[in-house]
Amino acid sequence: MSHPFDVAELAASYANKSAQDILKLAFEHFGDELWLSFSGAEDVVLVDMAWKLNKNVKVFSLDTGRLHPQTYRFIDQVRSHYNLSIDILSPDAAALEPFVKEKGLFSFYQDGHSECCGIRKTAPLRRKLATVKAWATGQRRDQSPGTRSSVAVLEIDGAFSTPERPLYKFNPLAQMSSEEVWAYIRMLELPYNSLHESGFISIGCEPCTRPVLPNQHEREGRWWWEEATQKECGLHAGNLIAKI
Repeated sequence: MSHPFDVAELAASYANKSAQDILKLAFEHFGDELWLSFSGAEDVVLVDMAWKLNKNVKVFSLDTGRLHPQTYRFIDQVRSHYNLSIDILSPDAAALEPFVKEKGLFSFYQDGHSECCGIRKTAPLRRKLATVKAWATGQRRDQSPGTRSSVAVLEIDGAFSTPERPLYKFNPLAQMSSEEVWAYIRMLELPYNSLHESGFISIGCEPCTRPVLPNQHEREGRWWWEEATQKECGLHAGNLIAKI
């Protein structure tokens, strides 16, 4: 990494720059130490842009154990398409097995998704990010106007940093709209998750994701049985205060 930089100042100066410019900034400061989070959905755009800037880009993906078969196939398709080694992060069996034994496989329909997401997603991510200096996500402001409208292009990670070890988080696609993301995918003929052809826009775990109807917002297909304000799994919830 080069010299420390002023996050707030850079976030402001890069607020209106392209996703590629934001990725260039990330690679300039962190090089091969930057990790990309790939969810197996339309954030393939982030993988494509980063790979074109750095063929050695490091990518990880969370395998909750509950993804759609199409998502597993797509993650492997991306691995082959870009000749990338994707780190697959799995839940800790020592935490997952007692939880499933006590509550079964669908307890989230009764008591909310936070506990299940905590074990299957947040804990493995925390374990990974404890070894990382900087990461980039495919988060966009238009994904959830209620909870993601203030996503900054660069921030100190509010969920996974420690006082001794700041974690830098880049959100290069923050300003891109769904329309722009899909124009990019179609124009460059990128691989995409086949679930998108069946009305799925925002794709997560199979029991917690459903297609949306015309003119429904994409996040309405996630955890649809809960209040709209609860539609974050904990991966980004600590980062949703405006940083710019």
